[in-house]
Amino acid sequence: MGNVTVIGAQWGDEGKGKIVDWLASRADVVVRFQGGHNAGHTLVVGDQTYKLSLLPSGIVRGTPSVIGNGVVLDPWALKAEIERIAAQGVEVTPDVLMIADNCPLILPIHRDLDALREDASGAGKIGTTRRGIGPAYEDKVGRRAIRVCDLAKLDDVAPLLDRLCAHHDALRAGFNEPPIDRERLLSDLREIAGFVLPYARPVWRDLDQALQQGRKMLFEGAQGVLLDVDHGTYPFVTSSNTVAGTTGSGAGMGPRAAGFVLGIVKAYTTRVGSGPFPTEQENEVGQRLGERGHEFGTVTGRSRRCGWFDAVLVRQAAAVSGVTGIALTKLDVLDGFETIRICTGYRLDGEIIDYLPAHAADQARVEPVYEEIEGWPGSTQGARSWAELPARAIKYVRRIEELIRCPVALVSTSPQRDDTILVRDPFAG
Repeated sequence: MGNVTVIGAQWGDEGKGKIVDWLASRADVVVRFQGGHNAGHTLVVGDQTYKLSLLPSGIVRGTPSVIGNGVVLDPWALKAEIERIAAQGVEVTPDVLMIADNCPLILPIHRDLDALREDASGAGKIGTTRRGIGPAYEDKVGRRAIRVCDLAKLDDVAPLLDRLCAHHDALRAGFNEPPIDRERLLSDLREIAGFVLPYARPVWRDLDQALQQGRKMLFEGAQGVLLDVDHGTYPFVTSSNTVAGTTGSGAGMGPRAAGFVLGIVKAYTTRVGSGPFPTEQENEVGQRLGERGHEFGTVTGRSRRCGWFDAVLVRQAAAVSGVTGIALTKLDVLDGFETIRICTGYRLDGEIIDYLPAHAADQARVEPVYEEIEGWPGSTQGARSWAELPARAIKYVRRIEELIRCPVALVSTSPQRDDTILVRDPFAG
C-alpha cells in the first residue's frame, strides 16, 4: 500500500519527531491519530529547532497534515503553537492543516480538573502533564464533549453544556471549587471559534480519497506503547490507545490504512513521570545518559529518568502493536561506554520471566536480568551508512534485533534530519 504508521515503542520521547519529519519528504499526507498537546516532538532542521505538540510533524515541510478525530484538541494551545512556528517562518494555512470536525475539545475546565486530581492524589499521582488530556477523553466517552463542529453552532450548545456542567460541577464541588462559569466558557469558545473553524472539515473524506488515489500516507502516533491505556504500565499511562491498531479509528479509516508499522526505539530507555522502570539507573550511568541525550521533556521540561535498553519491554511493545520494523534512535549517546548492558529478562519471586506482568505491584518488583556487551571507542554521531559505524556498534544493533525479534529499518545518529541510516524503506513495504 505504501502507507506508514509511526509509533513509539517505549514510554514516548523516542525521537518520533525527527523520524516523522524525515519520512514526511516521502509522504503525501501526514496524520496525527491520537493524544493531545501532552505529546512533544522536537525537529532540528539546520540551525532551526521546532517544538511541536499538536501539529503533525510534516507541517514544517509543508506536507498536507491532518489532526484526526482520535486527538483531543486544545484550541488555545493550537493557536499558540501555530503562532510560535509562524514566527520561525512556517506558515500554517487551511491548505496545509486540516482538523477533523468531530474532534473533541480540551477546555479550561479539563485542565482545572486534571490539576485538582493530581494535587489531591498523594502517593497515587499518575504524573500527568496537567493539560486536561484525561478529563477530555472521559467527556468524549461520557458523551458530553464539545467538539470542533460545535464551534460553528454555539447558539445550540445549551443542552450539551447542561450535561457537561452537571458532571463537572459535582466534581468541582468535591474539591471546594465554584461551579463552571458558563457565560465565560461560551465567551471563550466564541472568541477561539473563528481561528479554529477555517481548518475544520470531514477529514475522513479527504483521507478516503487519498487512499483511493494510492497516495502515500504517514500516520503519526503520540507517546509510546508502554503508555497505552490497555497495554501500558497501568495506571501510569496516558488516556488513549497509542498502539498502531488505533490508526484506523483515530483517523476515520479502516484497519488496512496502517501499512508498515515503524516502532521508534531509543538505544537506551527513558521515562518521564511516575511508574515502574525496571532498568532505571539512578547513578552515574543514568546521569551520563541524561546529559549526553539532553533528556528533558519537550512539553513539560521535566528531566527524564534514564536506564539501559530493555529488550523485554520493546519485544512486548512490538508484539502488541504489530511493529514491522524499528527505527533505532540516539545510538550516538552510547559512544564511549566501555560496557553496555541490555535487559533480556526479569526475575520475579525467584522465577525468570520474559514479559512485564500486568499488575502494578509486580511491575514494581521485577528485577532486570542483564547481558553485557563491549562498548565502542569510536563515534557514531552523524553516521549515514553502516560503513561509518564502529563494528561493535553494529554488533549492538544486531543483538537488539535478535532480542526484540524485529528488524531495524532505520538508525538515527544525531538530531539532524539527514543523519539517518536507511536499512529498509518503510514506504516500500
